[in-house]
Amino acid sequence: MSKEKIYIFKRKLQALGNSICFYLCRVFPIDRKLVSVCTFEGRGGFGCNPKYIVEALHKLDSTYKYVWFVNDKNKEFPEYIKKVSNTLWNRAYWLTRSKVWIDNYRKPYGTVKRKGQLYINTWHATQGFKSIGLWRGKAFSTMAYLVSKNDSDMVDYFVTDSKWCDEVNPKGMVYDGAFLKVGAPRCDILYGDRSEYKRMFRTKHNIPEDAKVIMYAPTFREGSRNGKRLVFSEIWSIDFKRLLDDLKRRFGGEWYVCIRVHPQLAGIVKEYKNEEIQKYIIDESQADDMYEILAAMDAYITDYSSAAMDASLTHMPVFLYADDIEQYTKDRGSLLWNLSEDTSKPVTNNKRMTPNLDLELPFSISKNNDELEKNILNFDGKKYLDMMKKYEDGVELVFNGNASEKVARKIVS
Repeated sequence: MSKEKIYIFKRKLQALGNSICFYLCRVFPIDRKLVSVCTFEGRGGFGCNPKYIVEALHKLDSTYKYVWFVNDKNKEFPEYIKKVSNTLWNRAYWLTRSKVWIDNYRKPYGTVKRKGQLYINTWHATQGFKSIGLWRGKAFSTMAYLVSKNDSDMVDYFVTDSKWCDEVNPKGMVYDGAFLKVGAPRCDILYGDRSEYKRMFRTKHNIPEDAKVIMYAPTFREGSRNGKRLVFSEIWSIDFKRLLDDLKRRFGGEWYVCIRVHPQLAGIVKEYKNEEIQKYIIDESQADDMYEILAAMDAYITDYSSAAMDASLTHMPVFLYADDIEQYTKDRGSLLWNLSEDTSKPVTNNKRMTPNLDLELPFSISKNNDELEKNILNFDGKKYLDMMKKYEDGVELVFNGNASEKVARKIVS
């Protein structure tokens, strides 16, 4: 028997043991006012799509009760939310008793839902670059499939925002159930006037009110080696001094860089030393909610993060800096877009995943600092907005600032 088969057998045995805990907890009745929430398998806190749904639900009916599973009990939550350690028995007890589950990731293998419960999965991206699920081909392991299938079979609704999701998600999420196409709840905060979030961010970091800020948020990279999950390094090759100079030359004003990497890699930001621009570097890697920060930004830069699409909802300039396109595509198995080392080519959607869409990416792509400088200095605002409008129409985007309320009302109903 191969190592992989032995590993899968052990995981199945462990899942069986976990499921027994859930069945034992069925001696407790379902509480129709109890909602269980989790983000990023307990690694996250009060953030992403679940945060905004819970806030909307609490506003609609303050009698709902909430438990939120966390790996770190130091995470901060509103007083109406009970945080509990993300352990097997806590999950078995609270999930089995809850009428509603809300999650933006996958439930652990062996989790069992009982009849009469509602499970809404928001996922942590809508449109994006990275292939997910079965679209990854051989890069999607048998174990990953089993975990995804176990979770998707329990889901009642996946929250989506576009025709793009209609095409990608059945194989990407290993899911053939119902969708709530209401928009991404975490993006409600990006709709309309963002001046208050801009003011709060500048006050918090003691920078001028008229200062401009670009967020740099490379994609979260995770994989496994020898059966153990690892967060891969996000060390960047981007020249921040040059970036700030170029932004100032093109858009005017004084610019700052807000860096957002995975919390486990926040030490990389602390190691960055450049006395000439140190005061213009802001680290927000530890914040639970990226979207309150994103709402305060004037521009956004990433490599392959789906947040590029979210940032573009505000029509702020979005730049892609991807210095490892070939290797990253190989690691993922494929991408949802036809990216190549020739960054001058228009980037179109991968028709294998989205056969009924004809799209061109509205963002410029750079694979080195020279190309990034050129793309910033040559940024054409009118052309960018025209391309964004065509893109949004092409994916049949749903974005009107009330996704959270719509999901909350669905839960109440």
